[in-house]
Amino acid sequence: MVRLRLDLAYDGTDFSGWARQPARRTVQGEIEQAIGRILRLGGPAELTVAGRTDAGVHARGQVAHVDVPDGSLAELDGNRPPQDVDERLAALVRRLGGVLPLDVRVHRVSVAPEGFDARFSALSRRYAYRVADGSGGGDPLRRREVLWHNRPLDVAALNAASERLLGEHDFAAFCKKRDGATTIRELQRLAWERQADGVVVAAVVADAFCHSMVRALVGSLLAVGDGRRPVAWPGQVLTRAVRDSGVHVAPAHGLCLEEVAYPPAEELAARAEATRRVRTLPSAGPAPGTPEAASPEHRPPVARGSSAAET
Repeated sequence: MVRLRLDLAYDGTDFSGWARQPARRTVQGEIEQAIGRILRLGGPAELTVAGRTDAGVHARGQVAHVDVPDGSLAELDGNRPPQDVDERLAALVRRLGGVLPLDVRVHRVSVAPEGFDARFSALSRRYAYRVADGSGGGDPLRRREVLWHNRPLDVAALNAASERLLGEHDFAAFCKKRDGATTIRELQRLAWERQADGVVVAAVVADAFCHSMVRALVGSLLAVGDGRRPVAWPGQVLTRAVRDSGVHVAPAHGLCLEEVAYPPAEELAARAEATRRVRTLPSAGPAPGTPEAASPEHRPPVARGSSAAET
């Protein structure tokens, strides 16, 4: 078998999320069917992805891997003499471009380095959430990727509230609970910026995200940015570690997975092994939401767990 890495993007508007589901159109389902058909595998391929995105969430920098029989790549030669691996993979990208629907694109296929796992080898995932707050509404040409918020946003307040959430915490207050899944995450970056076109963009980076975490964080922070909640409120919600009825999950269409970061090739296997360990958060240490909790010298040791980005 040979493991292939796929770098891909999609408009999530008309998909029921990434994960394959019976009788539903999903990104995973479309790509698996296409690869199985092109390589004549006798059925769909089986993909492993860095981040399982929810219905309506987009991706510009998604990463997946697939294991296929060594001989299957010869199907890409067609009537030509045997091709080398690079030529075959370039042909696979072209074939996928012709078979896949226009709202999902595989930009690159490469042979994965030894030890690579799209999900468990990842160091971090970076998302962007885009919001327009103009009084007359957002750009209609970007309505599928930018949320219109009908109150003006204070970027300074958004950033002040976001700083209190940084570091490693139990984010149970911002996650949909799943049996056997941990809600401990390390939020590495959460920063807001108003761009030249007036769109306010949140850059959100973590080692991984639990289900609905990014959109719940954004929903709580928007309430601060428009003045309905004080700057300290999201940090207080985090400290309580239980779902708060005041936290509204932001709509999916404003969210996009922008990048997945990986360590150097020689560290991929070790990273995957470490990530599979169960996360634990020591009880001692500063309370979440305090400045000390966000600083590296006060951050508790990390025991990495089995998790993927699910937003």
